Amino acid sequence: MKKRVVSLTLAASMAVSLLAGCGSSNNQGGSAGADGKQVLKFAAIETAYGSGMWDAIATAFEKTHEGVDVQVTVDRNIEDVISPGMKAGDYPDVVHLAVGREKALTETLVKEKGLEDLTSVLDMTIPNEDVKVKDKLIAGFTDNSITNPYDDGKTYLMPMFYGPCGLFYNASLMKEKGWEVPTTWDEMWALGDKAKAEGISLFTYPHAGYFDAFFYALLNEAGGSEFFDKATHYEEGIWQTAEAKKVFDTVGKLATYTDPTTPANANNDNFAKNQQLVIDGQALFMPNGTWVVGEMAASTPEDFEWGFMALPALEEGGDRYSYTFFEQIWVPAAAQNKDLAKEFIAFLYSDEAANIFINEHTGDESIAVQPIANITDMLNDENKMLYSIYDDGVKPAMGAFASTTPVEGVSIADAAFQTVNSLVSGDKTQSDWEKAITEASDALRPALQ
Repeated sequence: MKKRVVSLTLAASMAVSLLAGCGSSNNQGGSAGADGKQVLKFAAIETAYGSGMWDAIATAFEKTHEGVDVQVTVDRNIEDVISPGMKAGDYPDVVHLAVGREKALTETLVKEKGLEDLTSVLDMTIPNEDVKVKDKLIAGFTDNSITNPYDDGKTYLMPMFYGPCGLFYNASLMKEKGWEVPTTWDEMWALGDKAKAEGISLFTYPHAGYFDAFFYALLNEAGGSEFFDKATHYEEGIWQTAEAKKVFDTVGKLATYTDPTTPANANNDNFAKNQQLVIDGQALFMPNGTWVVGEMAASTPEDFEWGFMALPALEEGGDRYSYTFFEQIWVPAAAQNKDLAKEFIAFLYSDEAANIFINEHTGDESIAVQPIANITDMLNDENKMLYSIYDDGVKPAMGAFASTTPVEGVSIADAAFQTVNSLVSGDKTQSDWEKAITEASDALRPALQ
């Protein structure tokens, strides 16, 4: 196994700007190890995919680049591991860390213009293949508000590990009860009443952060892509429209059908307990991504059958959406080996790398699926089912709330998603939630980048 850089959990303060050490970092040139090899420092968040695949990726890349030593640092709290060094001017060359994390390291660097422009990677030829990165990526994955955060036509975050997000449900229980899978929200409420009569909750969620994909899909259902773009770019008055009311009313009603134990376990330590509610037949639906099947494999009975669907339509014949979640990889603007870092990223879209991401796992670790053409040819039947959600007229939703310069004390993610816990517990009303989103949107509008 490839030697890995040991990472320790550090309790250093996050208050100091992450860019404080930029002036002391040499942006070009490179760093060399004791054996004279060029060192590429790679840092990644450890998730349900496990960490072993990154060692295999590093070894494979080294074989295509003689004289390169990829030093891999993987940790479940990678922000705590790399932030102290970054403050001192010691930056990783490549970081795999998506937006949406509680500590918001990636968002902070976006807001502070601390990321390298990776548009040139799209025109790079993938190592050992005769195809450019842009021609192999699935359309739409580098033309959205996440990868192109400044709306300037440039890509600063490259897409990684995509998976449709939607509602996972207990298909075994549904069949046992003879219940039909709902296709509209009216059918969803009717099913909720049937389930409640038998002591079963209609809904749960791992933690409130999972409402990002749910919320974005629902915005599209309420008003299409135009409404979604206006809402996520904080247009004045957008949250007082009829489309917004559909969103607020749907989530507000869903909160009353949510298992009451959910908020207490809706955190990084206990979220699996909420997911287990679906497996155990105590709740029917939860928002999640394709990784949950592997993540919960150890506690899932052999005869259990997962179901997976897009959000129900708001009305009969209305559009149904499934948000496409994808992670991101990026290069700090202050990294030493930016050219080599870009070559490393290009390699990640090769068939060789894609196969490693799918197959280099142990136990109940989830597979990681790259957003490249013909990726389903590499998947088994179960995973092909999960990735075929768009085959029956369901529309994909992408994008997120637009980046802004930092506004002290304001977080649109907290206002839009985290408040759901308080809706379920009854600590806040739907009106409180609407007000929180409106106020956050108003505060962020002047700070749009």
